[in-house]
Amino acid sequence: MKFFPALTALLLSLATLGAAQAQPLRVGVTPGSLADSAQIAAREAKAQGLDVQIVEFTDWTLPNTALVNRDLDLNYYQHQAFLDTFNRENRQDLRAVAVGSRGNIGIFSKRYKSLDSLPMGASVALANDTSNQARAIATLRDAGLVTLRANAPQLAQIDDIASNPKKLKFIEVAGPQLARALDDADITVVSLGGLLQAGQLETARQGLYYSVGTDAFWAIHFVTRADNVKDARVRQFIDIYQQSQAVRQQIHASYANESRFYSLPWLK
Repeated sequence: MKFFPALTALLLSLATLGAAQAQPLRVGVTPGSLADSAQIAAREAKAQGLDVQIVEFTDWTLPNTALVNRDLDLNYYQHQAFLDTFNRENRQDLRAVAVGSRGNIGIFSKRYKSLDSLPMGASVALANDTSNQARAIATLRDAGLVTLRANAPQLAQIDDIASNPKKLKFIEVAGPQLARALDDADITVVSLGGLLQAGQLETARQGLYYSVGTDAFWAIHFVTRADNVKDARVRQFIDIYQQSQAVRQQIHASYANESRFYSLPWLK
């Protein structure tokens, strides 16, 4: 009789584990290449016995909030800089557990054909959140339009600009709305993925400047809670995503079959 409590506890533990495994893995994404490729991976996971539910968000904060609130098990929409900023500002400990695709960024315009033709006082639309604004500022610096003050932080902001020879005027825009700012600003610093999602393929192909690369810092990461890092379902889904040829084909198609628009850092 003294073994019964231990046996009962074991059975309850196994039942709880089985119930958890029976639940779908809920993965938050944003529309475009991330959602499209994640759906491919979810279908392949289904064939391997893993049920995955893909949840799309158009807001750039809600996928992290949903993860914190346990409405998601994993999200796939943010680079490391965005995650670091969210954790710091919200006192959270979300963890990047693997790297995904890296969409490139550039400077685009519907009014001008080159950076040299930009007039004095030209308007520049760029992201209003800390991390994506930093990437935009770095892109403007690399294109030779601005310089940064000495000892500027890695995530430099508009206030960190030391020289602005063309006296550019900055318009801060919510990230998901940047592609629409093409009609309102002389130039816009935006990701290729954002342009393609907005149906701006020709503009994407006629960029005034492209900031390309394969570094993982600006790549999109798979992110989960600290207490969920060892969830076997998370690892299985990521492995399927990274190893799937169909996923890679979908990413390429989502980027208009333009290899210069993106990279796959996990393959480097």
